[in-house]
Amino acid sequence: MSDMPFSATAADFRGALDEFEAAWENPNHTRFTLPAIDVNTVLAKRYVTSTPIKVRRDMVWDMELQKAWDPATFIPYVVSEGKSWGRHKLPDGNEHFFRSSEQLGWITEGRGTVLEEVFVDHAGQRVLFFGRETMRDDDKVLKASDFQPLFHVEHAAGGSMEEPLNLWRIVILTAKYDERYTEPFKEMAREGLLPGFLEIYIQRRFHCDLKRRTS
Repeated sequence: MSDMPFSATAADFRGALDEFEAAWENPNHTRFTLPAIDVNTVLAKRYVTSTPIKVRRDMVWDMELQKAWDPATFIPYVVSEGKSWGRHKLPDGNEHFFRSSEQLGWITEGRGTVLEEVFVDHAGQRVLFFGRETMRDDDKVLKASDFQPLFHVEHAAGGSMEEPLNLWRIVILTAKYDERYTEPFKEMAREGLLPGFLEIYIQRRFHCDLKRRTS
């Protein structure tokens, strides 16, 4: 990475996506795609709300934008503290920034510093997060913890305006494919619930109580 604190490793979102896809195609890396979540269907089947709620695609995208910048608020079950900085526009009109957070490991109870370079595609309504070993914050050089491999994640809003989908995939930069890292994601899929960040967003957006059905 350049010594300039706000420089991007890719010139635009297309370049960032190329990097993501190259990591995804590497057979040594461990990858997983969660099944697309039909937000309103899951909400109706698996939750009880204090008021009727209908989530639109623009709300899912609003959630993704807020979560990308403020992970401590929207994924407190993973992030204990976090900071984002350097938000600016790329030549293609998309956004780019950096963030540092203390995160729970995927397959360990330990926590460590995770550094991420973030690219936001507003037209496509998707965000790419790239794990980085080092990063600059003004005159400081930050270093990621080595408690787990680096990972890249794509979050996105899909579907129609009235029937939105929440989309998510991850590639962990393992030296050799490691099935252990897929187990937490398989468990998420088996549970069939909304991601915790969507639960938090809905409660904040609609000022409502949201409870998971017991059966």
